[in-house]
Amino acid sequence: MSADCGGTSANNESETRRVVIDGGTEQGIVDEEVVRFTSDLIRIDTTNRGGGDCRERPAAEYVAERLTDAGLRPAILESAPGRANVIARVRGNDPSAPGLLVHGHLDVVPADPGLWSTHPFSGEVRDGVVWGRGAVDMKSANAVVLALVRSWARTGRRPNRDVVLAFTADEEDSAAYGADWLVREHAALFEGCTEGISESGAFTFHTETADGAPVRLYPIGAGERGTAWLRLTATGTAGHGSKSNTDNAVSALAAAVARIADHRWPTRLTPVTRAALTEIGAAVGVKVDLDAPGSDPERHVDALVERLGGAGALVRSTVRNSTNPTMLDAGYKVNVIPETATAGIDGRVLPGTEEEFRAALDALTGRRVAWEYAHRSVALTAPVESATFAAMRSALLAHDPDAHVVPVCLSGGTDAKQFSELGITGYGFSPLRLPPSLDYGALFHGVDERVPVDALRFGVRVLDRFLTSVE
Repeated sequence: MSADCGGTSANNESETRRVVIDGGTEQGIVDEEVVRFTSDLIRIDTTNRGGGDCRERPAAEYVAERLTDAGLRPAILESAPGRANVIARVRGNDPSAPGLLVHGHLDVVPADPGLWSTHPFSGEVRDGVVWGRGAVDMKSANAVVLALVRSWARTGRRPNRDVVLAFTADEEDSAAYGADWLVREHAALFEGCTEGISESGAFTFHTETADGAPVRLYPIGAGERGTAWLRLTATGTAGHGSKSNTDNAVSALAAAVARIADHRWPTRLTPVTRAALTEIGAAVGVKVDLDAPGSDPERHVDALVERLGGAGALVRSTVRNSTNPTMLDAGYKVNVIPETATAGIDGRVLPGTEEEFRAALDALTGRRVAWEYAHRSVALTAPVESATFAAMRSALLAHDPDAHVVPVCLSGGTDAKQFSELGITGYGFSPLRLPPSLDYGALFHGVDERVPVDALRFGVRVLDRFLTSVE
């Protein structure tokens, strides 16, 4: 289940080398492979509809075949028929250094072909762009890893630390068939890993200063809000819809849902978000004083986020907890008052606020409505002063020296939550250099998901520099 790439020690300036292999340059081979692998993976439909309805096995076999070609011995691990994960280990130059986990998920969210300008599973490459579901979330990142590992094998190079590669199932649902299962059943495969990198970070975020000067930010994920998917249940007295009923489950549920939707969660600044506000402010020329005497924290932080302009989007959803009603279910006929009514709430919780969150839900639901966790995962935080964060920053600036690298807390979650149970600190680091015309955030789970070819090639170069230099 593990393998060595073999070869000589890594050259930290290797991205500038032009190794001739079979009549072509190594860089040319890598550039071609990362695009082809992205396109091929998109064509493999791994739609995750939830509730166990997904089949990642074909994508896992594709990944494993390319890793095998690179001299590795990947293991395909099925948690259920068709629900496949791939694990492989690349030996590093420094056997005394802690291992580094590089993980990405193989599943994607559903896509309606009728809404897209090109078929979501075509993997079409047109006008320098790769189109399709998974182009950013996150088959392109998997392709970057595959292309890089194969390049190392051809050139005899290695990363500095042992790298464990994990291509997982079920991230787009609950991770029950993927990272959660791997952590419970195959923890030994991740032995020695202390840190990990994955999606939702190190992409270009275009903004500007107050006087209109363009600014390029690269946000690196250094935290995640915890997931708190809730199920609300109201119970009442069933009866005829034409008769008076003061014990109506639907009414009780609707009132609770409205209270939750209207609730204003208080500001809670984590260390990561404090660092994000400070560093983003410095990049766009906005003075940040989070401890200004006499200021109202609620108004002060919200006003600061607005003064950051477009860059405020990077922190707006992570200065407080959130609860968004997303599902309602009650009754079977319009003239029948049902005995029960249920609702689904997507809750997200900042590190250290779990007790506050539970107490607020108790008060908001009231005595008529019960609530429980339908799915729950921990909130995460990672140090922004670490050598690993510094190496990520250095790798990005080496290829975009005029940019600004900033830490952020992710509003949602990734498989890093599950791997944190093994003591692995997670960062969001999947490098892409994007043009101003492309709204990266809108492409996640959106229509016409796509990624520029140049962004993929940038990603390979930055990831190569990081993995061959981080100590």
